[in-house]
Amino acid sequence: MEICGQEFNHEILAHLQHTLECEPTLSRRVLSRRVCEWLDWRSPNGHWKQMSCRVALNKLDRAGVIQLPAAPAFAGKRPRPKSTQSPAPESPSERTLAELQPVELVVVGAAGSRTSQTWNELMNQYHYLGAGPLCGAQIRYLIRSGTKEWLGGLAFSAAAWRVQARDRWIGWDQEARRAHLQEVVANSRFLILPRVPNLASHVLGLALRQLQRDWQEHYGYEPRLVETFVDAERFTGICYRAANWKLVGVSEGRGRQDAGHERAQPVKQVWVYPFDPQACEQLRGGRPAPTRPPPADWAEQEFSGAALGDERLKQRLLILARDFYARPQASVPEACQTRARTKAAYRFFDHPETQMDVLLSSHYEATRQRVAVEKVVLAVQDTTSLNYSTHPDTEDLGPIGSQKEGIIGLLVHSTMAFNREGTPLGLLQVQCWARDAAEFGKKHQRKERPIEEKESSKWLKSFRCVAEVQRLIPETRLVSVGDRESDIYELFREAVGDPQGPWLLIRAEQDRLLAEGQGYLCSWVAQQPVTGLQEIQVPRRGAQGRARRAWRCVLPRSPCNHRKRKRSWDR
Repeated sequence: MEICGQEFNHEILAHLQHTLECEPTLSRRVLSRRVCEWLDWRSPNGHWKQMSCRVALNKLDRAGVIQLPAAPAFAGKRPRPKSTQSPAPESPSERTLAELQPVELVVVGAAGSRTSQTWNELMNQYHYLGAGPLCGAQIRYLIRSGTKEWLGGLAFSAAAWRVQARDRWIGWDQEARRAHLQEVVANSRFLILPRVPNLASHVLGLALRQLQRDWQEHYGYEPRLVETFVDAERFTGICYRAANWKLVGVSEGRGRQDAGHERAQPVKQVWVYPFDPQACEQLRGGRPAPTRPPPADWAEQEFSGAALGDERLKQRLLILARDFYARPQASVPEACQTRARTKAAYRFFDHPETQMDVLLSSHYEATRQRVAVEKVVLAVQDTTSLNYSTHPDTEDLGPIGSQKEGIIGLLVHSTMAFNREGTPLGLLQVQCWARDAAEFGKKHQRKERPIEEKESSKWLKSFRCVAEVQRLIPETRLVSVGDRESDIYELFREAVGDPQGPWLLIRAEQDRLLAEGQGYLCSWVAQQPVTGLQEIQVPRRGAQGRARRAWRCVLPRSPCNHRKRKRSWDR
């Protein structure tokens, strides 16, 4: 069997098991050294690959092939010795890059060295991920100004094992990725303390020019590609763009330890920097990029990436998508046509892995890819109801009409993307819930409850989803669109509080009092010059159609009851 790129044949496994039985007190450190000697397992610089060997031994142990001795108990972290140089505080700066020159990178020494202590203190104090631990082969740098001031630090370490966006961009197949993954390194930490224009992109340029030489010196080979992951909720990634990095896609939110496909990590932008124009071909081992067969139809294009674990569930999802597409207004038995397919459909819907967000995750990603090629996209959100009154024994339903007793079902709030021509690009988000019959109709308590406990929070959730897509795809201008029901102050506040986020377009319902004594909305709009005129065809109610005017948005004044309530963005 092959583990960590090394072949463990029956002879080696038998020799390994015999050694463990004869020397039960053998430490894992000594054992990994012996295995490396048996296999002549070395890194390109000639050193034994003991860390890779330990990973392989742990995998064999978990698979039940061998039984390793118990690892010693973890005694806790050792206290960090304090550095003699205190890190520079993070603060706004009026300085220029020229005043900091010459900026240089200092290679961080071994653990316990003065530079290592300083780097750890900087990262633990100022970087949201802390100092580590970093994975695999690694080089750390401190950033120093011409006045010997520490400006920050950065680190490069082993690349992620699998990243769909990166692997698709390179054109890797499984064999080529296994053979050449070590030639990709990750910029796993980057910290700049003073807010000096162009400093971050300048440091990235210095690092890329120095990294190949230092990596060759430490590990005996030069990397061909650098990757990094930018949390779009925290950063824009503009310094990577300025340093000529390329945005190749977004991650799936899994992380290194997500063996259960829980996707608990934030989705991040994936940036790469090739050291050579032929880097992709070199990483493929000189082979041409594999040609992937195009999807057989729209269902495969939209849902083939659904993370359902079992391939049979994915195939059933594709069958159901095609069946319902062929008969969109049919019931489940009518759409499925046969008794066997109908029974398979109900089993599919009853499966614990087939949750709505899981089924739609692949479609969401396909929608984001279509959005990314547009200049302007309208993200239209609205609510509809699903009437299940003819299924009274169905669980987890709630009232959907104006009365507590009567019509029951579910509420669905969808956010669909459209380009400027009105072509639908797909769904960006779907919210589905059932009203609590016990809480239904308590309008007298409405003003005392925070927005997060009301149904109107659906508008904020949709806007935040669109804002996340906007951060991932900054080249596209997204506009969140809502009807009169979305005329709520909290939504305005959300949009104004995120200047880098999407624009907001709603149809006004309230004649609101404007901020700074500007009067009321309707009278203020009536006094403004016409900025645009568009003919809109309306249903026949007398006239054939009428003209409506589009006006620029203004922020209304906070309502009185809003100032009395404590909001999440006030804390």
